[in-house]
Amino acid sequence: MKRILMAALATTALASASALAADLPQRPEYKAAPMMAPAPVATWTGCYIGGNIGGAFGNASATDNTTGASISGDGSGFAGGGQVGCDYEFGGGFVIGARELLDYTSNSKSGTFPGTAFGGLPAVANFNNQWFDTLTARLGYAVVPNVLFYFQGGAAWAHTSTNVGVTFAGIQYGGQTSNTSTGWTIGGGVEWMFVPHWSAFLEGNYMDFGSKSGNVVTPTGFCAVGCPISAKATESNVLVGVNYHFF
Repeated sequence: MKRILMAALATTALASASALAADLPQRPEYKAAPMMAPAPVATWTGCYIGGNIGGAFGNASATDNTTGASISGDGSGFAGGGQVGCDYEFGGGFVIGARELLDYTSNSKSGTFPGTAFGGLPAVANFNNQWFDTLTARLGYAVVPNVLFYFQGGAAWAHTSTNVGVTFAGIQYGGQTSNTSTGWTIGGGVEWMFVPHWSAFLEGNYMDFGSKSGNVVTPTGFCAVGCPISAKATESNVLVGVNYHFF
């Protein structure tokens, strides 16, 4: 009887302990915080390809070398094309690189020579620039990892033409200087890498293509034996564009 009573008391105690444990709040379950991948750091090392648009602003002049009379004018037009290049970042933000840019342009201007030119014959000059091509080296500094300020300079080529029309006996006779001119360029800008692999830039450049020579001939009159002319062209541009970077 005593053993039965003790067993009953033990069973009751165990049941009460189990019920009390069930009523206690559960211990919270702790989990390790998820590991976040580090944000990519912008780099300028690598090659890129892109496109650009903007404006071209030129100054051109033509001179009658016999009399010294000349005409000059400023023209403007659209510019647009593409570019390809490579950069290398070093020394905590310094960037060196090289770029090839080729743009079409509609830059043109015309004007009338003073009356002393070509022996007093009426004469008009038309200046045109169809395209320009630059091969430049650039040096820049990333003020923050994804914003680059840069300067650039190098060689420039352009197809420029100066057409001079001289009127004699009611008929206009032409002479021109038209070829691919070689010159130099210098400029600078800022480029912003707004997402990985993609950047946008704004820049300005100046180009000088030197002087070229030509000749105007009329059947009779002052230019019967030929009137030598010379032409000079310079051009500035402002361009905006985007690049896709391979790295």
